[in-house]
Amino acid sequence: MASLNGHKARKRFGQNFLQDTGMIRKIVRAIAPAGKDHLVEIGPGMGAITELLLEENGQLDVIELDRDLVPGLRVKFFNYPEFTLHEADALKFDFAQLRQADEKLRIVGNLPYNISTPLIFHLLSFQGLIQDMHFMLQKEVVERLAAKPGTGEWGRLSVMAQYYCDIENLFLVPPECFKPQPKVESAIVRMTPKQQPTHQALDEKILGETLRLAFAQRRKTLRNNMKGYVTAEQLEALDLDPQRRPETLNLEEFVKLANFRAA
Repeated sequence: MASLNGHKARKRFGQNFLQDTGMIRKIVRAIAPAGKDHLVEIGPGMGAITELLLEENGQLDVIELDRDLVPGLRVKFFNYPEFTLHEADALKFDFAQLRQADEKLRIVGNLPYNISTPLIFHLLSFQGLIQDMHFMLQKEVVERLAAKPGTGEWGRLSVMAQYYCDIENLFLVPPECFKPQPKVESAIVRMTPKQQPTHQALDEKILGETLRLAFAQRRKTLRNNMKGYVTAEQLEALDLDPQRRPETLNLEEFVKLANFRAA
């Protein structure tokens, strides 16, 4: 019979398995699954959070890339008809296929540090289908997601995440809660997609491209980073000082700059 107990964490998947029972319960309390929710767990690992989610909730889809974990997960949760396992790469997964009727998905996961940023960008492309997302991430990534303008953490990830979602940095998860222990601290973040962006971009792809240009070299000014795309005179016409550094601009100002380029 397949077992999860003998599984060794694999570096190439960035695996660190959550072991602390008290912390697992604290995370599930923060998610607060309720009856008929359609939950989706990315990277269930050894099934520690999965088990509690199934006890509290209705439907649960899990997405696992590590083939060695799949048989053990199938055996462990074979008795739950509402449990569906997808052997797939979450970075390429079409989350729209899970949605039934007009329901919204609730996404949870202990995201590997090496793919957390591209995976969040991938999920943001489905934000209209998602009720909320609860992730365990490297503490620095959560700080970047929840950052404020004018800080060292404020960047492309912060702006795009906050364009689509309300972000809450909930609590820390220390290294000793995992096996093997990671060398970094983790944190839990809640991301709740907005019904409508606070500041509407005319073209969200151009907003993303504008952010890539603006933050290409953080120490340089807007005038330098946007050279060839927006002139100093055009920046001034938008009430943006060409000498400002990108981390000083807020979400509204980035949307204004992107909308000028899109018009």
